[in-house]
Amino acid sequence: MALIDSSIIIAAERGRLDLEAQLGARLGEWLGVAAVTVSELYAGVLAPGRPELKRRASEAVIDKILASMEIVPFDAAIARIHAGLYAELRAKGATVGLHDLQIAATAIARGQLVATRDLRSFPRIPGLKYEEW
Repeated sequence: MALIDSSIIIAAERGRLDLEAQLGARLGEWLGVAAVTVSELYAGVLAPGRPELKRRASEAVIDKILASMEIVPFDAAIARIHAGLYAELRAKGATVGLHDLQIAATAIARGQLVATRDLRSFPRIPGLKYEEW
């Protein structure tokens, strides 16, 4: 059971990761994305100055990938875990981006790991299980 981070989908969209092979190796496992991941992906696609053809191509790839996964909403229970993680890290003088903390809180709340290529942020989050793809 894995929550897919935007770094995985971006790597696949850029041809740096064979996502079909990764997903094929996990047939029968639950795979999904946090709602904030969807926002991150489309924010990148809609960035100002991005050529229209490239934007449409990227959007089509992302749409296809997301269509095969459950999108997990950010609810009150996840928000509470998120706030606790933020407070714990802040007390230690550590910082992790709020979106990454939302993804981590979503995974922790659901007892899932995060599949990621981001080995700067996720390893710093207490209680989070993650896997590099």
